[in-house]
Amino acid sequence: MAKVTLTINDKTETCEIENRTLLVQLLREHLQLTGTHVGCDTTQCGACTVHVDGKAVKSCTVLAVSLDGVSVKTIEGMADGETLHPVQQAFYENHGLQCGFCTPGIVMAAADMIGRHDGQLDEKVVREELDGNLCRCTGYQNIVKAILAASESHRSADPQSGSLGSSDV
Repeated sequence: MAKVTLTINDKTETCEIENRTLLVQLLREHLQLTGTHVGCDTTQCGACTVHVDGKAVKSCTVLAVSLDGVSVKTIEGMADGETLHPVQQAFYENHGLQCGFCTPGIVMAAADMIGRHDGQLDEKVVREELDGNLCRCTGYQNIVKAILAASESHRSADPQSGSLGSSDV
């Protein structure tokens, strides 16, 4: 058994886990953060995407013990109380989901994408960057529309508001 301490959604958590425990297992089984989904166990679908030290990572193939001391943000940490994160709000307003299984991973990937590109996205870039995030229901049209809307919101946001700044993604 190993002891790992992580900051998960701004809360420090120390867990005793087996060395082979994957980050997605730590989140779902040990910490009950079930918004991070397991779809394929091979990084093909992206349903397990979370942010590790501000970068999108597919948590189904990362050993939790390798992340001792890092910061992890899950879909549960995106909203500010009852106020949705701008990417979540854009998905809601643009009907960017159907069954919802892939949505948490795509929202996490989208927030990372918008942050890395400083909101300068077009449809081609969004579709290329979504490679590795599978949705079996929507055909991606409204997902792309939602990401572009969130990207536009990021570009037009007050720089002081930090609505999608690197500390938020």
